[in-house]
Amino acid sequence: MARHSVTFTPAGLTRKQQADLRREVATTLRQDEPAHVGRRDRSLPEPAVAGPFGPGLVSGGYWNLARPVLPPHQATSQHLAGIFPFVADAGLGHRGPIVGVDLNADALWHFSPWTAYVDTSDRGTFSTNVLVLGAYRSGKSATIKTLTTRSIAFGHQVVVPSDPKGEWVALADAIPGGRVIRLGGGTGARLNPLDRGPRRTGTSDEVHEQMVKQRRTGTLIAIVELTLGARLTAIEHAAMHDALDRCIADTNDQPTLRGVYHQLEHPPVGTDQERQVAPGAVQPRFVLRRFVDGDLSGLFEDASTVEFDQDAPIVVTDTSELFSRGELAAQLTQVCSTAWIQAVISDRDAKRTRYVVREEGWRDMTSLASLQMFQQWLKLSRHYGISNIVILHKMGDLDAVGDEKSLERALAYSIIGDIENKFIFRVNHQEQTHLRERLNLPAPHVDMARQLRKGEFLAYVGQYSYLVDCFATSTEWEYELFKTDDAVTPDQNDPHLHLLEPDDLESLWPAEPAPTPDPGVEGWLATAQKELS
Repeated sequence: MARHSVTFTPAGLTRKQQADLRREVATTLRQDEPAHVGRRDRSLPEPAVAGPFGPGLVSGGYWNLARPVLPPHQATSQHLAGIFPFVADAGLGHRGPIVGVDLNADALWHFSPWTAYVDTSDRGTFSTNVLVLGAYRSGKSATIKTLTTRSIAFGHQVVVPSDPKGEWVALADAIPGGRVIRLGGGTGARLNPLDRGPRRTGTSDEVHEQMVKQRRTGTLIAIVELTLGARLTAIEHAAMHDALDRCIADTNDQPTLRGVYHQLEHPPVGTDQERQVAPGAVQPRFVLRRFVDGDLSGLFEDASTVEFDQDAPIVVTDTSELFSRGELAAQLTQVCSTAWIQAVISDRDAKRTRYVVREEGWRDMTSLASLQMFQQWLKLSRHYGISNIVILHKMGDLDAVGDEKSLERALAYSIIGDIENKFIFRVNHQEQTHLRERLNLPAPHVDMARQLRKGEFLAYVGQYSYLVDCFATSTEWEYELFKTDDAVTPDQNDPHLHLLEPDDLESLWPAEPAPTPDPGVEGWLATAQKELS
């Protein structure tokens, strides 16, 4: 409704024309006024009683206890996004180390898997394991190093069972008290994957012996099946069980791969059952021969020559010297080193929380036996106070596990999908389908993962998600220590590295050769004309 109106009357109008113009303006103003709406038309309830709760409280007023029916406010998402107090998230609290900055809330983002696990609110989680997924040079290694290094001040220990690239060695050397176990390269260090490990607290002798035997048997089966690329038969299973039992009896409960190999090489044939089982020792014997006399000898076949330091803030097993021997050797090395680490840290009585960083995590899931061991280890991680950090470059890495539609591949995808805490870094466009189907991520988050900058990641903790920038809180010492691409980054302080000026570039550019003169008449005329000009 217009409160004021201004009328411009043209000059030269007669009185009749001016009167018609005023009537037209008055008619227009009356049309703009809202029509009178009664109480029934306004959908207001009738007053229950007359007086204070009905008409008459004030002149022209209305009093009623019913809630008015108001239409909801509607606006575009662009305008609603500007309401900052309703967009900022409370985060996970201030407990735990600082990992980065929450870009949605513009606040520091703290994370600790054990704090999130014991949190009984809706922001808690049911697992202490973390899945890290991202393309090359997306900042995932530096972020995990930031998380684990800052967690040392909170009393957590960092364990790297296999460091195939040697990038964690520099970190362990820089931290006071860090321990590095180097395998290969003439170091002479040996790890026995069949070590007994510490005694489990609160378990009877029978239960403890059964757990130790299951771990040893599972390690042997995983090694043989990984090398053969097929599952063992029932006879081969029986042959390995019998060989392990005989080795335990002969070595006073200190079995080794060499001892099991010798038992498989000379199986007893005294009874009918032993003669039936003897042919099943052929294939496992040839596999273990690789550890005794083959390319993996001197690493895992005898008793351990090193001990796990329970008090060290970080323990790294450097296997970078062994990964040049082929992919199968790399997988066998990771299985054996991981089995040894699991045997020595599976003690709940230690009251120690540990990060177990699994670089190239898909190598722990290359066979059915290793998959079952890995799945059981993930389930028991919270029982032993362990947080497994599984690092993958892409979900397609799991396509190397088994055949298509096989039990192994389905189990591998199931294990990864069950990890509740996820850090998703920048991914390639080929991963969009895997993120939607395998990890059940929303479509807007999948599109966002394609555009993340280096060091930024989507963090899924329980039922909530966060957009975090890790490098926003990195110090210069951390950035220089955690970077892994310095080999391909030019050194700006190199005295031999300098920019060329345009004049210097022209001097280095080869000059064009002088054209050969034409011995004919046309060439002679062209030369003479050039000299005259």
